[in-house]
Amino acid sequence: MERNISILGSTGSIGVQSLDVAKKMNFTVNAITANTDWEKTEEQIREFKPAIAAMADETAAKKLKDAVKDTPTKVLSGIEGVCECAAYEKSDTVIDAIVGMAGLVPALTALNNKKNLALANKEALVAGGRLVLDAAKNNNVKILPVDSEHSAIFQCLEGKPTNKALKKIILTASGGPFFGKTKKELENVTAADALKHPTWDMGAKITIDSASMFNKGLELIEAHFLFGVAPENIDILVHRESIIHSMIEYDDNSVIAQLGVSDMRIPIQYTLTYPERYPSPVKELDLSEIATLTFYKPDYEVFDCLNICKEAISKGGLYPAAVNSANEEANRLFRENKIKFTEIAPLIRTAFGVVKDTDSFTLEDIISTDRLARKAVLDAI
Repeated sequence: MERNISILGSTGSIGVQSLDVAKKMNFTVNAITANTDWEKTEEQIREFKPAIAAMADETAAKKLKDAVKDTPTKVLSGIEGVCECAAYEKSDTVIDAIVGMAGLVPALTALNNKKNLALANKEALVAGGRLVLDAAKNNNVKILPVDSEHSAIFQCLEGKPTNKALKKIILTASGGPFFGKTKKELENVTAADALKHPTWDMGAKITIDSASMFNKGLELIEAHFLFGVAPENIDILVHRESIIHSMIEYDDNSVIAQLGVSDMRIPIQYTLTYPERYPSPVKELDLSEIATLTFYKPDYEVFDCLNICKEAISKGGLYPAAVNSANEEANRLFRENKIKFTEIAPLIRTAFGVVKDTDSFTLEDIISTDRLARKAVLDAI
């Protein structure tokens, strides 16, 4: 099959695996973007020969432009350059693998330029909510989930034309590196400890979010928007083996699950080939080799970030955007060894006090909330 794609965040974990899928499927990569890693971007330009590339960082863009001046690839810079890649006319699908709030404006740009959006950036939907969904609807394009959990739900729902009989969504979580720990045991853990994820190989920010379980809270909010399911009907279940990627339960209590090895190339490829399926480079799942699958309830007392996300989506409006931005700031401070792990959740909670309480908001309101939430965290320390 033919696909013309743009990959935003091509040097990150999802971006690199997306390029691997594109290579094996012989898809055309028209545009790529990265933040600061111009050297890896240069390698990708020489291998995939995109028409355009962009670096969000201006200094990195200058270095990349000089490094690839012998190629026909046009190098752009800043958010404008990233958005130009998101809007590239010859691409039919844009993979948004940018980390954090930085992925919101490019996601809206892709949708408003009538591109199907393969969404690996949770924050775009968490912060943008209805703005993102409306952009897809108004431009008659699809938002296809890349995250393993949301891809699993999407696949489980495929055979059902209506959600009327859907009782609940069950999001599975690995539990991160601190599963089973008490608050006292977490007081002196370091960023290095938090980066030791038991299952997935992800970037630093997402891995820390997994350790605090804020990442699972983001996924709950994203599932609410993607599938139109009320937050109270979305459960979280810790599943250490990461073989069941999520489940759905119907009114008759029948549960359907999607299983597979822990390899993001499965959901990435399915997003790009939907509704068709093709052989993938991922190994087959051998349940006899796995032997045991375990399940546990999350510890909501220890991992307060889950409660924070539930409260934010229950309040609605700009609250999800606020806690997301506050988390980005607290996550950064922890990675820089400026706060303790146990201070992350209390700092995120400061964002509740700066939110404009409204159900109707614009992109400018989200950007303003982003600034206020980050400032609240910095003021609190």
